[in-house]
Amino acid sequence: MMYSRVALLLALCFSFLATAQQKDYTQYVNPFIGTSNFGATHPGAIAPRGMASVSPFNVAGSQNALEKDSRWLSNPYVNENTFLTGFSHLNMSGVGCPDLGVILSMPTTGELKTEHLQYGTTYKNEEAKPGYYSVELDKYDVKTELTASTRVGVSRYSFPAGKANLLLNLGLGLTNEHGAMLKFNSPTEIEGYRMVGAFCYNNAESAYPVYFVARISEAPENFGIWDKPASYEGVEAQWMGYNGKTRLKEQFMREVVGDSIGAYVQYDFEKPTQVVMKIGVSYVSIANARENLDKEVGDATFDEVYQQTKNAWNDKLSVVEVEGDDADDKTIFYTGLYHTQIAPSILNDSNGEYPAMKTRATKKTDGTRYTVFSLWDTYRNYHQLMSLLYPQEQLDMVNSMLEIYDQNDWLPKWELNATETFTMVGDPAAVVLADTYQRGITGFDVEKAYAAMLKSADARENNPLRPGIAEYIDKGYVSVDSDVAGPVSTTQEYNIADFSIAQLAEALGKKEDAKRFTKRALSYKKLFNKTSGFLQPKMSDDTWYEPFDPLAGANFTENPGFIEGNAWQYLFMQPHDIKGMIKLMGGAKNFEAKLDALFAEDQFDMANEPDIAYPFLYNYLPGKSYKTREKVADLIDTYFTNNPAGLPGNEDTGTMSAWLIYAMMGFYPMTPGEATYTLSAPQFNKVTIHLNSDFYANDTLVIQNVSENPTKVSAGFSIGGKSIKKQAITHKEWVNAGEVIFE
Repeated sequence: MMYSRVALLLALCFSFLATAQQKDYTQYVNPFIGTSNFGATHPGAIAPRGMASVSPFNVAGSQNALEKDSRWLSNPYVNENTFLTGFSHLNMSGVGCPDLGVILSMPTTGELKTEHLQYGTTYKNEEAKPGYYSVELDKYDVKTELTASTRVGVSRYSFPAGKANLLLNLGLGLTNEHGAMLKFNSPTEIEGYRMVGAFCYNNAESAYPVYFVARISEAPENFGIWDKPASYEGVEAQWMGYNGKTRLKEQFMREVVGDSIGAYVQYDFEKPTQVVMKIGVSYVSIANARENLDKEVGDATFDEVYQQTKNAWNDKLSVVEVEGDDADDKTIFYTGLYHTQIAPSILNDSNGEYPAMKTRATKKTDGTRYTVFSLWDTYRNYHQLMSLLYPQEQLDMVNSMLEIYDQNDWLPKWELNATETFTMVGDPAAVVLADTYQRGITGFDVEKAYAAMLKSADARENNPLRPGIAEYIDKGYVSVDSDVAGPVSTTQEYNIADFSIAQLAEALGKKEDAKRFTKRALSYKKLFNKTSGFLQPKMSDDTWYEPFDPLAGANFTENPGFIEGNAWQYLFMQPHDIKGMIKLMGGAKNFEAKLDALFAEDQFDMANEPDIAYPFLYNYLPGKSYKTREKVADLIDTYFTNNPAGLPGNEDTGTMSAWLIYAMMGFYPMTPGEATYTLSAPQFNKVTIHLNSDFYANDTLVIQNVSENPTKVSAGFSIGGKSIKKQAITHKEWVNAGEVIFE
């Protein structure tokens, strides 16, 4: 333990020296952004890419406006809620389905109560910043402060004098997944596990344990566990004096297993006292949870842990420096950058061990095994941003995907904690692998990656990544008769994946494959109905599905052709064939009119991935780039603000923030799978990107904005005094530019 304390102090000293002159970028982050308007973020304490996070849990109880059991709710905290029932130590941020939200601590005073609806309380004076959260609990006059290292959550409770309790509730969670074990090793150490794994309620048979070790700084006067059995009916129930009633086991020091169980410690303080609880977690074992706790925190104080995490956040945020007079612009920008550093998160323990896919056998990595791959969202812009700003992280993510392939025989679709949730449609990992390689990040087994991509692209039977693949190969589209969800959307997603495979095949000199997949990538044209002017679902006999309503499918309403959107929102989702789309729609004027109509008729959905790149399409029409600049600036002002509702909807594990970061820097990766950018207008006077010298030749890319009117028709970029006339600039040209001026 003492070694851990010394090591942490040395790390803090070196970090302080290295960052003594560094600006505090955490001051620009508002973790409350996205905690309303279904942004699905939480304001709790987390380290960059942290496995552990400690979040206020205020979604249980009818007192709350949005309650976890009364609706589809994917986050442990909602800003407009008012009733808090604890602080959860494993949480997800910015996802569309519920899971985790478990291992809840809760300080109380007075009589011991173990039912969360009885001990829950209103609260006030919340404060949140990267790596730190605090709140005052009204019922108990207890101030709670939270911080975290990568795999350890640390909480500090300031109790008043008198009787006090500290609870650890393993029965409560964001979903109704059950099953837990706990054991007191001493009055100040508790170990155990909690079952989780109900994401989207898909693949629920793969539920798995998360392990923990909790240490408490102050020895209690009393301790014990509680166990609330289920309620039974019938004759046998008459003999059960404990039927449905909570049982307390004082100073019980053996394992207790159940669904609604918890631990408590009790105090009687003569004066106000602070108690610190440290909880190490692991997806491998209790022993690893203990090792994570010892290595990362040990005897370090709350303030020391927070300072180290704050320094880690400053290291991440300082990758981009923005200059301008608008304080809110800086806040929404750096909060976006903060959100991109939450997921994917770290799965492996401090010793490198992590659970394998399917078997959950213990594996070991020499690097970092990432998890939470929400790839249907993130393939569009997020991983491109990671390649630019954090290329080592992106490389580790790609290698994590290949480890998943080794263990599961397929690339991931929506992987979470070594389980495949099979959420959403398409074959997005193929896009990410190809795009990463195209951007010059090549430190992975590209031949293995290519073989994995071919497997999902060509396997006609028992293909979990591409349902309907045989029909797609034979006909060029997936039909309504196939019973594949969203057949038009699915066809488009397969097209984008095939385009990406074609690009990688070309780069690897596989010419025949490049031709084959380039042809396959254009099959969306078979679903374009010139009469309706939309991509339209087809039957297997090649007839159009009727009746067809291009508005059906918006706002999650049922639609036979599309997933999470309607025909308007999917109309232009062929970023790999923009010229082909323009021709298909009858030329630039018709294309522009249709694109204008999308926005004018309020069919553009800023919160929905399929259409988020559409504002940049005007760049591909002669003389219309000013419309891109106007639309992008307007969308930023409308949907991204410095308040809890400051995201347009679900953060989607960094995808919305990636859009914002690119848009505010003035460029965007229009075509996933192709290492290019299209340009708009920077929202700051100056943007300095500090490039990783292990991957890029230049140390910095500086974007200067000297334009007085960024929406004027003649506005544009120049490098070395030469105007950029192209619709797209390659990633290599961009990172080697040194300085770019927007005039």
